[in-house]
Amino acid sequence: MIANALTIAGSDSGGGAGIQADLKTFSALGVYGASVLTALTAQNTREVRAIHDVPPEFIAAQIDAVLDDIRIDAIKIGMINRAEVIETVAAALERRQAKCVVVDPVMVAKSGARLLHADAVATLRRRLLPLATVITPNLPEAGVLLDEPSPTDESEMTAACKRLAELGPRFVLLKGGHLDTTQSVDVLYDGKRVVHLPAARVSTRNTHGTGCTLSSAIAAYLARGIEVPEAVARAKDYVTAALRAADTLTVGKGQGPVHHFHALWQEHQEERS
Repeated sequence: MIANALTIAGSDSGGGAGIQADLKTFSALGVYGASVLTALTAQNTREVRAIHDVPPEFIAAQIDAVLDDIRIDAIKIGMINRAEVIETVAAALERRQAKCVVVDPVMVAKSGARLLHADAVATLRRRLLPLATVITPNLPEAGVLLDEPSPTDESEMTAACKRLAELGPRFVLLKGGHLDTTQSVDVLYDGKRVVHLPAARVSTRNTHGTGCTLSSAIAAYLARGIEVPEAVARAKDYVTAALRAADTLTVGKGQGPVHHFHALWQEHQEERS
């Protein structure tokens, strides 16, 4: 039986992040994807030009429409930029007793545009993080969630994971991509055990959507019945491969997207060459 996953996130008109990245990732990993849009963005690989918010009541209507009809095995939550939207989504998760929930606390776009209102951070901490199976902040996001400076090394990352776990999620995956190190090391914490997940850094400017892609890959593997530690490891491998293949794409003049279909399109690329 093919698993089903739901993404609750914003739309990226450039196709590299947000809902578009999530659905591509689900498909690439053999999972059927459904979606609930929380915001529309006018953006490309260089900038976010505008954000159009979806009313909370319509977000709730989308969630109910999907869950009333489709068996959902895991939920990924991305851009929810306002306190009232966070409340709406959290209430729906509670009402539906959602079990496998991956929360990517999207706060700032690769272009630097702010995607989460400052007054929504407290609501995110209080209402959504306790409902999460896994949260996937990067270092700046961890600093915002903890209201302290961002971690600057693996030791500080470990300490931050433990403090983030106190906010209620079952697992914390703290991404180390912002560290100035030869390897990109992520830290996974389950309340008892700390696991360091290193990967070689990939030299490419095409990193748009990496956070969205990683969290949706974790959700896809959870939907397929894989336990969290293995789902995280597989998702990290998938993103690393998507980064390595990113330069085969020619998308935009800024930070282009990763190659979500690097494995599926290989035969086509070989035919063209």
